[in-house]
Amino acid sequence: VKIGSISENLNSEKRISITPEVANKYINLGLEVCLNSNYGSHLGFDDRKYKELKVEILNDSKDVIKKSDLIVQLDLLDDDKNNLIKENQTLVGVFNPYGNKEKIDDLLKRKINIFSLELLPRITRAQSMDILSSQANLAGYKAVIDSFAKFEKAIPMMMTAAGTITAAKVLVVGAGVAGLQAIATAKRMGAIVFATDVRMSSKEQVESLGGKFLTVEGSE
Repeated sequence: VKIGSISENLNSEKRISITPEVANKYINLGLEVCLNSNYGSHLGFDDRKYKELKVEILNDSKDVIKKSDLIVQLDLLDDDKNNLIKENQTLVGVFNPYGNKEKIDDLLKRKINIFSLELLPRITRAQSMDILSSQANLAGYKAVIDSFAKFEKAIPMMMTAAGTITAAKVLVVGAGVAGLQAIATAKRMGAIVFATDVRMSSKEQVESLGGKFLTVEGSE
């Protein structure tokens, strides 16, 4: 079986489906891996790293699609590349099936197998493939890092002979997977963190991470 993946639209998606580490795991399982040139170069994974693992590197992404039995992507392919997918080929990725219903229905009519990983059931057996939790975790972390990068003062409290800089105050709205990671990240960087959520059950989780839970009284 040959697994292929082509570059995403870098204007909207910087992640890739197959890192050298993942490619090595596939090859150790007896699978073949096929990528287009400069597939991961924007993340520091040059073609040489893949070639050392015996990954096949092709110049044209269209050739990758034609040669692959299974195509792994983070988003649906462009229409011109979708038209290259043959009957019984398999697409695996994060395809937003409700937002891309028309495109997916068209692929299904052409007897193409599609697996959209965000629809995996949240059961123990599928836990290792739970992309929603892992990506939400990263999103919470990245949200805090990006916010602090644009924040024009120090984050933790700083006491010097010249005076004291008070710690930054952060409000996290929503204490799900992303929110809890945002709370933990901001707290580790020295901020005073407040959080709120419609679920009172999340109060204990917020406080366990050092955040202060805000309760908003209201009526339904």
